[in-house]
Amino acid sequence: MTSVEETISTLLNGSVEELDIPEHVRDQAVARYEDVGNFLADAGGDRFSIYPQGSFRIGTVVKPPDPDGDYDIDLVCHNDIKKESTTEEELKDRIGAMLADYCAYKTAEEPDDAPDDCTEKRRCWTLGYDGFHLDVVPAIPDADYRPNGILLTDLQLRPWQHSNPKGYADWFRSRSLEMTLALERKAQEANVDSVPEWTVRSTLQRLVQVLKWHCQTYFADDVDDRPPSVLITTLAAHAYQGETDLFTATVNAVAGIPDHIEWTDGKWWVPNPAHELENFADKWNFYPERRLKFVDWLEDITTTLDTAAKSAGQGLDILVRRLEQSFDPAVLRRSVERMGQATTRLRDNGRLRMAPATGLLTTAAGYQSGRHGFYGSRAS
Repeated sequence: MTSVEETISTLLNGSVEELDIPEHVRDQAVARYEDVGNFLADAGGDRFSIYPQGSFRIGTVVKPPDPDGDYDIDLVCHNDIKKESTTEEELKDRIGAMLADYCAYKTAEEPDDAPDDCTEKRRCWTLGYDGFHLDVVPAIPDADYRPNGILLTDLQLRPWQHSNPKGYADWFRSRSLEMTLALERKAQEANVDSVPEWTVRSTLQRLVQVLKWHCQTYFADDVDDRPPSVLITTLAAHAYQGETDLFTATVNAVAGIPDHIEWTDGKWWVPNPAHELENFADKWNFYPERRLKFVDWLEDITTTLDTAAKSAGQGLDILVRRLEQSFDPAVLRRSVERMGQATTRLRDNGRLRMAPATGLLTTAAGYQSGRHGFYGSRAS
């Protein structure tokens, strides 16, 4: 790997660290949804439980593009009852009424911890907080796909929608040995059986965050046609080959994504690897232009990364400008600042060298970079 590619990896890592959910927000979100879950269990019995799904569960959350936007935390509100005993409308209304009771209780008893609001959406109920919101999706067991298959409410679609968030998280983790080992180490350190996926960061998780970040920027003015997060995540995890360098992983994943899109019985398919009946590309069959825009997006990020990788010998500014062609410039600039701070520390420790072929700074073999003379001359 050249020092240019190493620098791109550093810039991408620094960028997704900027976009990652802050630890204090993450911890507050966990505390809030656990509190909601305890309330539902007290009010409705042990047949009710809440657990995270999607990006928050697997540790691939990305900051919303709107500076004033909230982090989106997706949750499942699981009611352990038989499908024959309820309807989608009844389940949605039942969960909504219990959440309204929760909001009223918190407002009266613990107003500082109370949700700002509780609103209904097509598939869920949303509890708003400062900096994030909880999307609570009502669900019941899927008797045909035990132990973790679920049926979701969606009042615009019939019949019940199939899913398996727990199984999906298991599959995602299985795609990365690096992630699996990190989770095992963390569990051993904490002396527990297991820890949540979102407590670690692996190359696969960072890869997904890079693609989601780029996608947000590319579709900033075309949100309706933006590919869903789960589609990008699934295709990236399929295409991931175990690399530990972020630039290499991203380039290879983008190149390999088309190999995991299926054309079956006249329809586009990207099946949920944890539930054969859920198709993450289903919208492409109703809106063909969305698939074409997805292809254009892949071409854009491919071109940008390829152009950036060819900037050897032209300096950091040129490299950053090439990445800025399709990545958010503000986030990249903050990553450059991070890299500058890290570079200063390495230089002070005598570990920074100059790559002779490219002129970029690196920790690999090369000419040693001298310490700064902060008083106008180099220390002798």
